[in-house]
Amino acid sequence: QVQLVESGGGLVQSGGSLRLSCAASGSGFGIYAMGWYRQAPGKQRELVARITSDGSTAYADSVKGRFSISRDNAKNTVYLQMNSLKLEDAAVYYCNVENIFRTGYWGQGTQVTVSS
Repeated sequence: QVQLVESGGGLVQSGGSLRLSCAASGSGFGIYAMGWYRQAPGKQRELVARITSDGSTAYADSVKGRFSISRDNAKNTVYLQMNSLKLEDAAVYYCNVENIFRTGYWGQGTQVTVSS
């Protein structure tokens, strides 16, 4: 079983920055990929950014150039640096971890609110 603990959400003004963190813990697993998804009210959950064990990254087009994902393999932690936040970035952000068997686990979600 994998436990994910997210932190870093909150309220920020448009144009501001936030950094999300997600720490994974558990036993008997190896992490393949870590990522962030988000879900705004009335919308489907969507991929924001993802990083694999070899460092390959993928971003949603809407966040390219503004968000940056990174990971600390030694700490099993993934970070999402969000800059130049826009009103449309407001959502609940969920951490996702895939183990080497491609089994996915979700965090509880952290709210990001962007004010004008």
